[in-house]
Amino acid sequence: MNDILPPDSARWEWLEEKVRHLMARYAYRNMRTPIVEPTPLFVRGLGEVTDIVEKEMYSFEDRLNGERLTLRPEATAGVVRAVVEHSMLYEGGKRLYYMGPMFRHERPQRGRYRQFHQIGAEALGFGGPEVDAELILLANALWKDIGLSNVRLELNSLGQPEERKAHRAALIAYFEQNADQLDEEARRRLHANPLRILDTKNPAMQALVNAAPRLIDFLGTESLAHFDAVKAILDANGVAWTVNPRLVRGMDYYNLTVFEFITEQLGSQGTICGGGRYDYLIEQIGGKPAPAVGWALGVERVLELVKEQGAEVPALVPDVYAIIPNRAALPVATRVLEQLRASGVQVQMHGAATAGDGMGKMKAQFNKADASGAQYALVFGEDELARGVVGVKSLRDGAGAQVEQAIANVADWAATLQSNR
Repeated sequence: MNDILPPDSARWEWLEEKVRHLMARYAYRNMRTPIVEPTPLFVRGLGEVTDIVEKEMYSFEDRLNGERLTLRPEATAGVVRAVVEHSMLYEGGKRLYYMGPMFRHERPQRGRYRQFHQIGAEALGFGGPEVDAELILLANALWKDIGLSNVRLELNSLGQPEERKAHRAALIAYFEQNADQLDEEARRRLHANPLRILDTKNPAMQALVNAAPRLIDFLGTESLAHFDAVKAILDANGVAWTVNPRLVRGMDYYNLTVFEFITEQLGSQGTICGGGRYDYLIEQIGGKPAPAVGWALGVERVLELVKEQGAEVPALVPDVYAIIPNRAALPVATRVLEQLRASGVQVQMHGAATAGDGMGKMKAQFNKADASGAQYALVFGEDELARGVVGVKSLRDGAGAQVEQAIANVADWAATLQSNR
């Protein structure tokens, strides 16, 4: 687990702000759920025979009442639990999004920590392929908004339970015939969750997996029509895609459309966003049957990719830095600075390093003003204040020109400072 400190935290704020504006454009509303949930919620929702439940969850017993609790390893189960608990679908479908930390006890790797962060979007109560496509378009729009390129989209359809049941039987028969080629993990999953064998990272099993029966060949007319409709909408919007028949995702709750956005620039862990449809999870968690679809992205991975590709991330710097030669100027200076802040100007005030009488030498204050990245320095000198003005010195135009502004007209030149950002 790691700390996120300034100035790096500014990159997180930048991404979060981009996401908030994007979600508003698509009419998705923010939702916040607890970090801790009852352990059975994740066992039911994710499936007992998954890496997350078997190996990665941070689970513990509440010593006050013996309840089994878990730090959330993902957010969808908690979102669905909240939707059911608060009867949110009573008046119709909901489009929701979330941002926050998740927890998994796994080997740390590039862009992934044991406390990691996800941003996700969920559309609940909508069964049509147009909402599957909308969510993919939403993620694709985010890549454009943050300047990412070379991100490819892979699609698959997991069909419906009866279709998966037929495919499951064919998979088990196929792998039983080739049992001598299965590794220990695949043999363990053979009868509990054979679909997850297709997601193996073992190079020795790739040829075997590639020749296995394909789920898409077991899909009926309705499932194929749903998948084709998603692809048609993506085509109409110029979103490139490829079908990956081995794409299964890591949780048990998916059906029909599943998808991943993948990059080659982050090593073997190239998935930066993934999701799909989960029409049976709401009922599984105790609600009335209702369809749903969603995705989640890994914040650390996305920001790592932003850095890797050199996408422009604005630095978080003040508009002005206030230089205050002595403490006698503080009452007037702070009043002016508060007026500027109230007008939307970002202001950093110089602060003394010690509690003594002095505020520091002017040269040192100007050095700090320059290092802050501010566009202007405001100089609250004794002579200036006696005449009812403040010195305004440009720090970024190379000329270092200084003019004076009347304190009485602070609102007027606040607007000028904002326009010159």
